[in-house]
Amino acid sequence: MLAVARKLYEDVVDLEQYADDGRLTEPSDGKRYDWRKMIDKAEKLGRPLNNIETERYRIK
Repeated sequence: MLAVARKLYEDVVDLEQYADDGRLTEPSDGKRYDWRKMIDKAEKLGRPLNNIETERYRIK
């Protein structure tokens, strides 16, 4: 049982090693988007939106 527990622990990623300041995400760039409309458009297209299409839904 102990060997199995050790094996499982070895596969766990140590997040503290990679987190410099405690954040798990990057800081926001300040851009805001109308996510509901973007999601609807992506579902209709059947693919993710590219950068040009994404800018159309940016809230300024």
